[in-house]
Amino acid sequence: MFELALAGIGGNTIHQVKSNLTMIEIKQWAEYRSRRGSLNIGRRIEQAAANIMSFGYNVKVKAEDWIDPLTLMPHEDDVEIGFEDQISG
Repeated sequence: MFELALAGIGGNTIHQVKSNLTMIEIKQWAEYRSRRGSLNIGRRIEQAAANIMSFGYNVKVKAEDWIDPLTLMPHEDDVEIGFEDQISG
């Protein structure tokens, strides 16, 4: 529910999300998130930029010197609470 509120889906607070969305809609958003990834636009941009930068770097070096895109994503290690945990909590 936190991620829905931060993305402005159903409202800007958890209370608004709970009031404005049905449980079916919340589960549909959970399914969308599991298929497509985070709803956080900043995180999605960070992932895309890291993939592009690592690809550009890896084209120019030997295979043993390649870098993983995750090393260019400083916020990717953050622990996220899944929808199921948010709903039950």
